[in-house]
Amino acid sequence: MVLVDTTVWIDFFSGQSFPHVRIFENLILNRGNICICGVITTEILQGIKNDNEFKKIQDLLKNLIFLPASYHTYLYSAQIYRELRKKGITIRKTIDCIIAAIAIEHNIQLLHNDKDFVSIERYFSLQVIK
Repeated sequence: MVLVDTTVWIDFFSGQSFPHVRIFENLILNRGNICICGVITTEILQGIKNDNEFKKIQDLLKNLIFLPASYHTYLYSAQIYRELRKKGITIRKTIDCIIAAIAIEHNIQLLHNDKDFVSIERYFSLQVIK
């Protein structure tokens, strides 16, 4: 199972040809277990201006494996942020800590294109696809 970050979805929908997009396309072609979570769903959908496109993407996303977040997930994401700050590393978006916590708690890999996850991976047990 692979949790696919918003950065990958955006590049995919934009028709980019980056390595992370090619990995994502291979997951789709090989019917890999693609996962999503609440905050990624929100990030993807909030950027869609066209109502028909919004509905189409919403229908696509609801067919994916949905990973829930618990109270513990949010506590853990705060811990990730705090521990990195103590090391002099500031994660730019709180959402990235939440996404990382979800991936770690569910023991699954994350596919991304965001340097904040590189820092999280270095100090926590975040598994990323390279």
